[in-house]
Amino acid sequence: MEFAELIRISRCDRVMLHRPHHPVLDGTLCITGHHLIVSSCDKEPQELWLLHSNIDTVERRQQGMTGGTLWLKCKDLRILQLDVIGADQFAKVADTLEDLIRVEEPLLRYPFFYRAMYQILEDGWTAFMPESEFSRLVQPGDDWRISYVNKDYKVCPSYPSAVVVPKNIEDNDLIAIANFRQASRFPVLAYRHRRNIMQTFSQAVLLRSGQPLITANGKRCKEDERLLNSVLARDKRGYIIDTRTQNLAQSAKLRGGGYEPELHYPNWRRVHKPIDRHHVLLDSLTKLMDGINDTSSGTDKWLSRLESSSWMNNIKETLNCACLVAQCLDQEGASVLVHDTDGMDSTLQVTSLAQIILNPDCRTVRGLEALIEREWIQGGHPFATRHARSCYTPSTQRSKINSPTFLLFLDCVYQIHHQFSCSFEFAENFLVMLFEHSYSSQFGTFLANNEGERRVMMAHERTASLWSFVNRPEVLPKYLNPMYEPNQRVIWPSVAPMSLQLWASVFLRWVVDQGPQEAAWTIVRELREKESTVRSQVARLRRQLQDLEREAVDVGILTPPVTGEVEVA
Repeated sequence: MEFAELIRISRCDRVMLHRPHHPVLDGTLCITGHHLIVSSCDKEPQELWLLHSNIDTVERRQQGMTGGTLWLKCKDLRILQLDVIGADQFAKVADTLEDLIRVEEPLLRYPFFYRAMYQILEDGWTAFMPESEFSRLVQPGDDWRISYVNKDYKVCPSYPSAVVVPKNIEDNDLIAIANFRQASRFPVLAYRHRRNIMQTFSQAVLLRSGQPLITANGKRCKEDERLLNSVLARDKRGYIIDTRTQNLAQSAKLRGGGYEPELHYPNWRRVHKPIDRHHVLLDSLTKLMDGINDTSSGTDKWLSRLESSSWMNNIKETLNCACLVAQCLDQEGASVLVHDTDGMDSTLQVTSLAQIILNPDCRTVRGLEALIEREWIQGGHPFATRHARSCYTPSTQRSKINSPTFLLFLDCVYQIHHQFSCSFEFAENFLVMLFEHSYSSQFGTFLANNEGERRVMMAHERTASLWSFVNRPEVLPKYLNPMYEPNQRVIWPSVAPMSLQLWASVFLRWVVDQGPQEAAWTIVRELREKESTVRSQVARLRRQLQDLEREAVDVGILTPPVTGEVEVA
């Protein structure tokens, strides 16, 4: 397929673009294979470049033969109004955009056509390789090893080529366990906890997997039972955190799934902490944005719609589950296995948030990048499937497996960031940037559904990495938190309703101008930079003074200071 087959009109004059917090743009519309471009010819030129992949849906409002209005509702939650003159041009523009935003062939995505015009100082594709990341978890002589049983992605298509498993479990056992777990996602190590940053690893570990395929017949897998028992210290019990309701987990047996029975896993205690997923979560986001975009609502109606959307409740339940996992690891020294049905959604939310709570490294820029790579990108979250549609697509046109799972995770990180604003190296805008690029991007980092698919596409060779761009010294400073003070302790966020707040920088930024807040943070950043400069100058002057004092002592101008004990007569 060629883009020329879909582009019925490539240029349209005399269009008017209405966008939030900007004056009306009167100019020319150009449509390419990947971008919608609107530019003006005023004395002060204005221009908008919008990736087609960012457009969630196109709504038409034709006005007879004079033309009409297109409402472009975007995955970054923007709503743009485009007025087109002429019925024929209006129909061609609308048809072209509707076809282009539905192009599903991965190799026709913009990341495969984008060429970086900057010097790549660090290749983001190799910055967080499994071997280097796992070297922090696996140490010589301990009970864990790196397995390459999935090197060709045939044992588990959604897992990476390398995983960390107990040393006493052979690869043949892992294959048997993969056949016993949903989506072949056998239990793998996600995190090893340290009670203190200076201590060696404790015996408390965090695992994740898919549900066991118990079925109604009570199927067993002795290799799976042995794997889970092998991670427990002597006389220790572990916790299995199931993010489904008990009724849902019970009914899963009729569909071939289920949960670990206590009879066969006697040293593990099962706890159900329900978290909404998939279309339920997307419906929640849809209700939230419907309420936000209804600017005519009064206070009572707005608060009612916010509550009825259940978005804030989803944040509370997800954080609550993550805190429970962190408490088991840190306060009880107990190992934890987390799973939902297939281990690709709420499982990854919980394991990632627990690490942010426990591990100060995950609160740095590179630490969060490594966490997202390890748990989400290499961990097999299906970004292409989940983000194919968003909240503006009518419910009749979207799949039940479209979901803003990653957005909910970022929102939970924001809540912790808001409560411990000095403990994170990155600023809030770093999280906003991750949200935007996860849905639509010129980079290949969030392409496809898993590592295996990206290997087939040769994404590592044919696309640029987001991390290569962000970590450049001229880009990274704008994403740094000027109030950052390293905090090596565990941080415990409050999940009380009054402690949580709507993420204004994402959900309200196209309705309420965030300019004043951004300007204030710019001033804070400048003040901290000046403070840092002054401190550097003071330190330099002190060193110079010390050098002068030593020179004066050497030439006998000054007497060296008296050290040691003074003899008393």
